[in-house]
Amino acid sequence: MLIIALTGGIASGKSTVSARLAEHGAVIVDADRLAREVVEPGTKGLEAVRARFGDGVISGDGTLDRAALGAIVFHDSEALRDLNAITHPAVWEAVQDRLSRAKASDPDAIVVYDVPLLVEASADRPLRFDGIVVVEAERDERVRRLIQDRGMAEADAVSRIASQADDEQRRAVADVILDNNGDRDALIRQVDALWEQLLAR
Repeated sequence: MLIIALTGGIASGKSTVSARLAEHGAVIVDADRLAREVVEPGTKGLEAVRARFGDGVISGDGTLDRAALGAIVFHDSEALRDLNAITHPAVWEAVQDRLSRAKASDPDAIVVYDVPLLVEASADRPLRFDGIVVVEAERDERVRRLIQDRGMAEADAVSRIASQADDEQRRAVADVILDNNGDRDALIRQVDALWEQLLAR
């Protein structure tokens, strides 16, 4: 089984890459989805978040109020570190479970671990991948996408980007860099070429 990590900053185009690899037949393990699962009602993760950040981050129905939590952590680096200390180990445990299941189902699978915070969470576990793919786009382009496509205020977009690892940090761990400063077709061509390389391995 080949395990590839796929990462990139917010609005870099990582989701497009992940979706295209899935179309080719890759097994996708989505860290964002697992991050939601580990703080669902009744989990130890949600209780830890409540204990650290208070009842104000819990909605009336008992679920995590992500907007309220985001308003805290994306403007406070210490708070973000505390949140990561709660969620990253829980997500990594869930990832290990998904990888074990994938291997049991198909020992020859190409598994893509879709993880936006690969660099930020690296202290929680060793980097043991057969390759790391980084999707890049210029900061101003990412800000534009967040404002235009997601309706985010400019200050919030800039803050979100600043709270993540920078391009240099991601490049330091990259085996492959996909440039997403062009149009979608240009990115898809790069992904298709990457898939052929993975099949050859």
